[in-house]
Amino acid sequence: MLYAVIPAGGSGTRLWPLSRAGHPKFLHPLTGTSASLLQATVERLAPLTTPERTMVVTGAAHVTAVARQLAGLPEENILVEPSPRDSCAAIALAAAVIARRDPDAVMGSFAADHLIGDPLSWAETVREAMRGAEQGLLMTVGITPTRAETGYGYLECGDLLGDGPLRMVAEFKEKPAAEVAEAYFRSGRHLWNASMFVWRVDVFLAELARQQPALHAGVTAISAAWGAPEQDEVLGAVWPTLPKISVDYAVMEGAAMAGRVATVPGDFGWNDVGDFHTLGDVLPADHTGNVVLGAAKPGVLLRDSTGLVVVPHSGRLVAAIGVHDLVVVDTPDAVLVCPRERAQDVKALVDELKERGEEDYV
Repeated sequence: MLYAVIPAGGSGTRLWPLSRAGHPKFLHPLTGTSASLLQATVERLAPLTTPERTMVVTGAAHVTAVARQLAGLPEENILVEPSPRDSCAAIALAAAVIARRDPDAVMGSFAADHLIGDPLSWAETVREAMRGAEQGLLMTVGITPTRAETGYGYLECGDLLGDGPLRMVAEFKEKPAAEVAEAYFRSGRHLWNASMFVWRVDVFLAELARQQPALHAGVTAISAAWGAPEQDEVLGAVWPTLPKISVDYAVMEGAAMAGRVATVPGDFGWNDVGDFHTLGDVLPADHTGNVVLGAAKPGVLLRDSTGLVVVPHSGRLVAAIGVHDLVVVDTPDAVLVCPRERAQDVKALVDELKERGEEDYV
């Protein structure tokens, strides 16, 4: 059975002002139901694993909220990062802790803030990845592209492995320019990189040791103290020394060049909920194309308006007339209005607030 690891970090700056550093997007119900993105992630793992084999790696500021939302998860399965060190440290720590429990374990890493339209198809794709992992491959789940997207990284696929869906990964590609993305989309050899990984923990840790020996030594030292009286002391001393790097850069790109990475193409309605525009594309709209997130009171009043994404989160009435294709987000201390086509640029507002020292809004 799979050990599932859910990295739950980041602040979702393109979903500001709803998503904040203290209450990031994975804690919000952006699924079209009352479930948060984090809760939905755990729910769709149910056919593959158990709460006892599910771990969440999150920051100290979010532990209480995570524990409250995931009451069925054992308390010791919430691993706390003292500070953000990017995805490799978080995933590697979980792998090292799992390896102490079960050295032959197969582990999957799945982000806390993704939407999946077809959970059953997703689970079957992960099962295929598990079969590749059992053969000693570092597996990644690739997403069959539906358009020439410049906002995602890509996987360049190589040969098929046997007669199944598994394919070798020749190379990881950065987020491309528009013309390059078009070429990738038309090639039939490129998949979107969703950063979903499945591997045997011993294989991953060996590759980590080969490419990132300092990071490997650090998480090994921390895991050796995990659950012991000295855990917090060792964690506090070692964690700040770990390299701050993503698992893609730290391990997967080099492993792909060495012929150790394979992928399973998936087509299950994946969306990384990167901004309000894409959120408006995946959530149900009314007959005029307007999406209202949540059922807040007194609610929303729209007239002669189409294609809006409205997030009423302040307790005030949000009203609009004669406007089209806008994002309107109303929170107690900040209001955002922007064209849907500029939703990716919201991050720049957050960066400016940080530069101005207005951290209370971030």
